[in-house]
Amino acid sequence: MKKILMLMVLSVAVVSLIGCDAEMAQEQASVEFRRIGVDEYLDKMKAGWVGQMAGVGWGGPTEFKWKGEIIPSEDMPQWEPEMINQFKQDDIYVEMTFVRTLELHGLDVDIRQAGIDFANSGYKLWHANRYGRENLRKGIAPPDSGHPKFTDHADDIDYQIEADYSGFIAPGMPNFAIELGEKFGRLMNYGDGLYGGQFVGGMYAEAFFAKDIQKIVRAGLDCVPEGSQFHECIGDVIKWHHQNPDDWQKTWYLIEAKYQDDPTYRKGSCPWDRQGGVNIDAKINAAYIVMGLLYGDGDIDKTIIISTRCGQDSDCNPSNAAGVLCTTIGFDKLPDKFKSALDPKGKFSHTPYTFGKLIEVCGQLVRQAVERQGGRIEKDTNGKEVFVIPVQKPKPGKLEQVWQPDPIANSRFTESEMKQINAKHEAVSN
Repeated sequence: MKKILMLMVLSVAVVSLIGCDAEMAQEQASVEFRRIGVDEYLDKMKAGWVGQMAGVGWGGPTEFKWKGEIIPSEDMPQWEPEMINQFKQDDIYVEMTFVRTLELHGLDVDIRQAGIDFANSGYKLWHANRYGRENLRKGIAPPDSGHPKFTDHADDIDYQIEADYSGFIAPGMPNFAIELGEKFGRLMNYGDGLYGGQFVGGMYAEAFFAKDIQKIVRAGLDCVPEGSQFHECIGDVIKWHHQNPDDWQKTWYLIEAKYQDDPTYRKGSCPWDRQGGVNIDAKINAAYIVMGLLYGDGDIDKTIIISTRCGQDSDCNPSNAAGVLCTTIGFDKLPDKFKSALDPKGKFSHTPYTFGKLIEVCGQLVRQAVERQGGRIEKDTNGKEVFVIPVQKPKPGKLEQVWQPDPIANSRFTESEMKQINAKHEAVSN
């Protein structure tokens, strides 16, 4: 009798194991994958960095000179190939601090280490970056360093400006771009200020696989919690573009009326805002990124010019827009005027990176990211490496807004952590 019972138990166990194996096999079979050759990825990532540099270089002379008004076409600078060499541009090199942290400490680096590295940066900063870094130097560890209790700049544009890196190393992996925002974006931002960077990262992640700009913009928006003012803003721009497909200036005026003039949508504004019409809020500047992309018709010049002429932070916005667009195009297919004068020996300020070294490091990080996200690296019939990446449905973080913040985390650096911060405390006031 005991033998019969044991056989019955074993039979049930075997059937269960077979059932589990079958279920696992079915789950694995149901997973969809996207493939991109490593060489193609590198070509697109390289183009994205060039697009960033082109946008900020071209729009640089106009930054905050037109606030709440469209830049006249005759005041738009003329492009010169040498403008591409933006090695001393903070809108480019600040994000390389995050790249360096990932290079040195790995993709699973703790947010506290990320905060220590940012606290030790030596470049001059403004707005959310400046106040977030000063909080870190005072011992306020992340995520509290970007919490509205400790900074009045949490909704500012800063992480949105510097989130391009997160999409470059997350092709087809929007959830990894979102994760990187939760780690590096919270050093200085919160709520819409954080969502702006995750939106940008999500657009880049899709740009490696899609050509359709509307699809790319919607992919970025899928990385942002519904119910946030940021989500509402980008949704409005998509809607207004559909209503006015041939008149970007009409859409600009709609953006202006709601997100510049209506105080309901300025509740997160920092103390520096509203001075002479300045609006450094992430969402309205993200709207200008999207304006360039949607109305630019896939043309680099037109995309940069429209994003720039929208005004406000008119070098950062075309930088993000051109970076996303150029990623869809690839370096080899970029017009010569955007790459002929690129200095291969130029070194980005406050970093160990030349352009070539930057591409190399990002190429190393993405290999780790693909495997970490459940993908793999295969070889095709020609022996060329291919990234095989599981299709991800974006999972935005929780909804939060700076005027109704969650409680602080009471995060403070330990004494030993403070000893790792070598930068001097900088007295700042909001």
